[in-house]
Amino acid sequence: MVAEIKKPQSQYQSGQAQVAIAERLTDPGWAWTAYKPDAHQPWNLAQAGHLYRRAAFGATWEQLQQALRDGPQRTVDKLLRPQADIVAFSRTYDEHENSAVGSAEALRAWWLRRIIQTPHPLLEKMTLFWHSHFATNGAEVNNARLMRRHVQLLRRGALDSFQSLLQGISRDPAVLIWLGADANRKAVPNENFARQLMETFTLGPGHYTEKDVREAGRAFTGWFVLRGQLRYIAREHDGNVKKILGQEGKFTGDDVVRIVLEQPAVSRVLVRKLYRWLISETEEPDLKLINPLAESFGRDYHVLRLVEKMLRSNLFFSPVAYRQRIKCPVEFALGIVKALEGTVSTTQLGQDLAALGQNLYHPPTVKGWAGGRHWINSATLVGRHNLALSLLRGSGPYADKLNPWTIAKKHGFMTAKSATSFLLELFLQGDLDSGAYDHVLKTMQARVGADSGDVEARVRRFAHTVVTLAEFHLA
Repeated sequence: MVAEIKKPQSQYQSGQAQVAIAERLTDPGWAWTAYKPDAHQPWNLAQAGHLYRRAAFGATWEQLQQALRDGPQRTVDKLLRPQADIVAFSRTYDEHENSAVGSAEALRAWWLRRIIQTPHPLLEKMTLFWHSHFATNGAEVNNARLMRRHVQLLRRGALDSFQSLLQGISRDPAVLIWLGADANRKAVPNENFARQLMETFTLGPGHYTEKDVREAGRAFTGWFVLRGQLRYIAREHDGNVKKILGQEGKFTGDDVVRIVLEQPAVSRVLVRKLYRWLISETEEPDLKLINPLAESFGRDYHVLRLVEKMLRSNLFFSPVAYRQRIKCPVEFALGIVKALEGTVSTTQLGQDLAALGQNLYHPPTVKGWAGGRHWINSATLVGRHNLALSLLRGSGPYADKLNPWTIAKKHGFMTAKSATSFLLELFLQGDLDSGAYDHVLKTMQARVGADSGDVEARVRRFAHTVVTLAEFHLA
C-alpha cells in the first residue's frame, strides 16, 4: 500500500486566527498558560515540527507521527523527561570522550555523535546554549582534558540549578585559563573572572560598577590553576572586608556568586536570553511579559522549570515563536541527519560546521556566538548549500549514510511522486506558502517522474532543494 499525503494548510495563513492570537500576545497570563489546541491554534504536524526544532535537533517521521497521536503536553513531557536510561547512555559517551581526550577535534566529533544518538536531545540543546553563554575557547585553553570537563560541567547543569552551574563555572580551570584568571594573588587581584561574571554571565552592563568588579576580584583571590589543576592557596586570599553590590563583609568567591544571584537583573537577563533561544530572536519581549518568569526563576534558578514553562506555553505555539529563529549550523546540519535517520562521519561534519562559523569547543569570543542574522551571509549560504549537497549526494566524505529515497520507502511512499510529498512533510511539515508549495512540488515532481530513470538520484536532488529553501533555515 502506498502512503498518501494531502496538501497541507499553512500553519498561520488564517488572518482571523492571527488577529485572535495577536489580541492576547501582550497578556502574560495568556502567554505563559499551557497551550491547549483550539480552532485558532490547532495541534498539527507543523506544531510538532516546531517543537522538535526548538527542543531538539529535528525529528524523524516516526517521532512526528507519534507527537500527533500524543498531543502537545505529552510530547513535551517526553522531551523534558525521557523514559530512556540517560545515565547509562551518558556513561558510555563519557567513556568515549575520555578516550578522545588528546584531541579537541575528536571531542568535537564525539559531541556531534552524542547529539545524533542521544535519547535526551533537549539536554544537548541546552548544553549547546550554555556553551555559548559560558563561552570558552579550546584553542586558548590548549588542554583537551580541561575542555572535556568544561562541557561535561555544562551538560550536568544544563537543566538543573543555574546557581550550582555558576558556582562550578567559578572554579572551572578551563574558564579561568580562557579568561586569563588562572592566577589571583592577594597583592595583585585579578579582575578578569569577576568582570565576565557580572557583565556576561549574569547582570549585564549597567547593573554593577567598576568598584564592584575590583572588590569581587579581591574576593576570588587565592585561586590558581597549576598544571591543569585548580588549587586554593589560603595565604593568597584577601580576607579583609569588601563591599560588593551594596553588601559588606569578608567575602569569598562563593559569596560573590550568592550576592550576584540576589540581584533581580540576573533572572531578567537569563529569561530574555532563553526567550531568544526557545521562543523568538526577532522581537525583544516586553518587560511585562518577561517579569512573571523572571520573578519565578529568580527564586530558585531551576532551569528545567523555566524551560518547561516556555515549551508548554501558548506563546511558544503562537506566531510569535513559529519560525522566528535562524538555525545555527549545528541545527541546520543535524536537522537533515536526524530526519533521514542516519549517522554520518562527525569528524568531517565538525570540520564543515567550523567552516560555517560554529566550531564546537571553540566559541569565537567571551560572548559566544552572536547567532541570529550573523549566521547568514552570502558565503555561509553557499556553505550550507554545499554541506547539504555533500550530505545527500550519496558519495564523497559522507558516503551513502543518508538516503531520502530509502527513508521514503521505509515509511510507505513507494513512488517518486509520493516521495517528494513525503520529503516536504518530513523536512518542512509541508508548511510553505500555498503558491510556493505548488511551485516546488509540481516543478520537482515533473522532473522526478514516476518512471524517469534513476529515481534515487532524482529524489536526492529534490531533498537537497527542500533543505535549501529559506524555510528550512528557520527554527
